[in-house]
Amino acid sequence: MSLDDEIRIILSSYKTVAIVGISKDPRKESRRVAAYLKGNGYRIIPVNPTAASIMGMTAYPSLDEVPDHIAKDIEIVDIFRRPEDVPEIVGQAIRLKQKFGKLRAVWMQLGITNIDAAEAASREGLTVVMDHCIAQEHNRLLRGRRGVALVNTDARLQ
Repeated sequence: MSLDDEIRIILSSYKTVAIVGISKDPRKESRRVAAYLKGNGYRIIPVNPTAASIMGMTAYPSLDEVPDHIAKDIEIVDIFRRPEDVPEIVGQAIRLKQKFGKLRAVWMQLGITNIDAAEAASREGLTVVMDHCIAQEHNRLLRGRRGVALVNTDARLQ
């Protein structure tokens, strides 16, 4: 199966995304990606240790601290953190997978790769995507468009 096929399956089958490293700043890429995903029918769970609320939704300090009644639904963990932070996040994702069994994919955004963490996630049966923008891939593979303008024009999403 090609990477595009795997990504297409992830994006068409799984709709609850924990975004680790989502910014409080609506001008940041992580916020534009979250707004794009939310606008395309995905449920977003913000994970940021310095925010109580992002985009009108409760934010959690880490994946480990997302309450069980919410964590049990997470299907994709989308990471907007430095590569050296990824192993800890993947460890938390693996615990989610082991506890609830619903998590299917770990996604590292553009510019983010960590081979050791990817291998650990893969050993646990998780699909891993590295160095790709989830919004751009959604737009390209599910909407058939090249490139994506991630502009937040809806003040309610800020």
